[in-house]
Amino acid sequence: MLQTAFSFLKYDRAKSIGTMVGITLSVFLVGQQTGVFLFLTNSIINVVNSNRQYIWIVDESTTDANKTVPLDVRIGREIASIAGVKQVHEVVISAGSVKRLNGKTAGLSLIGVQAPAYAGMWNVEPETSPSLLLTEGALFMDVFSENLKDVKVGEAFELNGERVYKAGQTRGTQGLGIDYAFTTIERARSLTGFSSDKVSFFLVEAQPNVDKVQLVNRINAAIPGIRAWTGEAFAESTFTRAVVSGGFAATFGFLIVFAIIAGFVIIGLTLYSAANERIQDYGTLKAIGATNRYIARLILLQAIILAVIGYGIGRLFVEGFRLLLLSIGSNFSFSVWLEVGFISVTLFIALGGSLFAIRRITSLEPASVFRR
Repeated sequence: MLQTAFSFLKYDRAKSIGTMVGITLSVFLVGQQTGVFLFLTNSIINVVNSNRQYIWIVDESTTDANKTVPLDVRIGREIASIAGVKQVHEVVISAGSVKRLNGKTAGLSLIGVQAPAYAGMWNVEPETSPSLLLTEGALFMDVFSENLKDVKVGEAFELNGERVYKAGQTRGTQGLGIDYAFTTIERARSLTGFSSDKVSFFLVEAQPNVDKVQLVNRINAAIPGIRAWTGEAFAESTFTRAVVSGGFAATFGFLIVFAIIAGFVIIGLTLYSAANERIQDYGTLKAIGATNRYIARLILLQAIILAVIGYGIGRLFVEGFRLLLLSIGSNFSFSVWLEVGFISVTLFIALGGSLFAIRRITSLEPASVFRR
């Protein structure tokens, strides 16, 4: 049957190539839109997702890590007294305005962290020592900063009218439309006017072998006005609030579904047309004893062959797209389940599209082809 399937495909190369191109295009569009969605959502939850090893302490009304309400620093001392807490770290996030020596301006969000743990700072480049933040005016900035990526290490500029400089680099720390820079918590407060008795949130380290969920419950029960989250739960809440509730997921979901439907229709019509042109061959097969089941399996096998080839080519294009975005700092990756999903979608498009051709051929009376 495999040889017969290949013979049918080679007979009408144009339609076989057309079907394969349709599958390739669908795979690429689905992969591309999924990749962009992953990158954007990762950017939205980057702060919390990169610090999910900690327990997060925020205001009781906060469900999104990008919209925190300042907390009193004294709450940190209360948290530190609770059994199971190893250390409490203060973190400040506040906005500033950059003015460079060449006159260019840009916005910048400062994340202030405490030495020597520097909890809340992530993805520091190997050649950058965190202790460099202790030098006067030092900031760490992302290699792929949206508006400030051309700032060189050692270059000075003004932030809110104060002289600072780029002392080191991070990689992949951008938010969605936000350039983050790291500095000490004292400098972040001084540069942005953030109150010295407030923090944006606390990051809590649990003692070894302490259950984080139980510790979260103890903190919530002991201190009113705040809410403790495990990093995983807060990342999920931020994702839900910022992505799902905001209609972000629906937009990309629509584009992905549209790509699947378009591929389904294109492939279905192409396979139907190819089957219609070879109707005499299929009729001859039925006349010499081929059953409808055999014919259906033959058409499905052709669809699977085209799906495998089309998926391979489409996936290469998606990988090329991913590497292109990676070169400009837009990083994302596909999980094993997403890869399985891509393969499943490809088979659905190909096999679903082949049903048009199967319906046409199985309804054919063998004798009718000889009356043509």
